[in-house]
Amino acid sequence: MTVRDELLAANERYASTFGKGGLRSPPARRFAVVTCMDARLDPARFLGLEEGDAHVIRNAGGLVTEDALRSLVISHHELGTQEAYVIGHEACGMIMLSNERMRAQLGPAAADVDFLGFTDLDEAVRGSLRKIRESPLLPDSFGATGFVYDVRTGRLREVT
Repeated sequence: MTVRDELLAANERYASTFGKGGLRSPPARRFAVVTCMDARLDPARFLGLEEGDAHVIRNAGGLVTEDALRSLVISHHELGTQEAYVIGHEACGMIMLSNERMRAQLGPAAADVDFLGFTDLDEAVRGSLRKIRESPLLPDSFGATGFVYDVRTGRLREVT
């Protein structure tokens, strides 16, 4: 069985008992999460979320990039979220990721790409929080809190 077939079979099992088609698109708990795409992170599980609770925005490093900020702005202004939680994680592959190494590997097409690697995880989370707080597209009342998830213990640590 191919991965595609496994995914379709799993979806069929899920859909056969699906009863949440009436959920509204605004998140019921009125918050968004920005976190890493790392497969070891399951934000629904470690945050106790159900379908419809929150918006979850994922990318490499869990950073508030231009696109993540665009999503947060839409999430707030169109769908009523009032705060965001930025969650980095220990042992992230973006720690020490080098633009130079990536550009050498990928060639000229990557010459202008910033892959957004970082060396200090807490500072990366703080930088994302600053982008949210300083955005002229979000009101001062929009909350932003940062955490680091420990992939070994499953625990969150707040970043101050």
